[in-house]
Amino acid sequence: MHTGYWKLLLFPLALLLGACATSGPSGRESQTPAEWLSRARVVDLGHPLTPDMPVFPGGTRLSAKVQGTVERDGYFIRQLELGEHIGTHVDAPAHFAAGSASVDRLPPDVLRGPAAVVDVTAQVASNPDYEVSTADIEAWEREHGPLQPQHLVLIRTGWAARWPDEQRYRNADAAGVMHFPGLSLAASRLLRLRQVRAIGIDTLSTDPGPSATFEQHKDFLTGGGYHIENLADLSALPPVGAFLVVSPLFVKDGSGAPARVFAFLPPER
Repeated sequence: MHTGYWKLLLFPLALLLGACATSGPSGRESQTPAEWLSRARVVDLGHPLTPDMPVFPGGTRLSAKVQGTVERDGYFIRQLELGEHIGTHVDAPAHFAAGSASVDRLPPDVLRGPAAVVDVTAQVASNPDYEVSTADIEAWEREHGPLQPQHLVLIRTGWAARWPDEQRYRNADAAGVMHFPGLSLAASRLLRLRQVRAIGIDTLSTDPGPSATFEQHKDFLTGGGYHIENLADLSALPPVGAFLVVSPLFVKDGSGAPARVFAFLPPER
C-alpha cells in the first residue's frame, strides 16, 4: 500500500495522541495532546471582513454602523449587516439543494479534518479560466494516496494574491464575464464519489468564473458536502500534514455563513 496513504490516515490520530511529542527530562516522550496543540503552528486561512472587500456580483456588502463609542457611551459597539456568502465563507448544502442541511445543521465532526492541498498554481498562471481536472486530483492521489471521506480538499490556485483588489479578483471582461479558476464538473463528481467532507478554494467560487449555471455547486452540494470559498493564501500548507478546523457563524437556517478557518501544523523543531 502507498506509504502516503498511511500518512493521511494516521495524521489525525497522531495529532490526538501527541505523536509529535518532545522528550521530557527523563528522556521519555511525555507531551500530552493539549501540550502538542499549545505548540502547534496555526495558520489563519481567512480574510477579515471589510466593507470594501471583493464580493460576488449581487452580494450584500458588509455595513458596520457605529451605535456606541467609548468616548460618548463608555463602550464601543456596532450594528452589522452582511450577506451570508461574503468574505471567507462556507456554502452549506442548502445553498443549492432545497431541504438539505443548512449551515447550523452541519455536524461539528465534518467541520474538521485533514487537509489535502491540490496545487494548480502553475496551470492557472497561464490560464485564468483553468478548471481543476480529474487528472489533477488523480495526480495528487498517486503521490499521496487515496482521498478519504474525512478529507477537506483545498484547491490552491494562487488567486488569493489578488485580494483585496476587487477588480483584479473578479477579473471581469468588457462583457462583465468573470475569469478566475474553479473546478470542472468531472473533478467535482470525482471528489463527491470519494465522499470528501468539503472543497475549499482561494477564489470567489468553486465554479470557474465564466460559469453562469453553477453546475459544480449543484453537483457537490446536493451530494451533502460543503464548500469553503475565498480562502486566503494557502502557500504555507503542505500537500499533506495540515489539520483544519472550520468555524462558520452559527446562523439558523443559513444557506452559508462567513467563517474562520484554521490550519494546525506540527510544531517546528
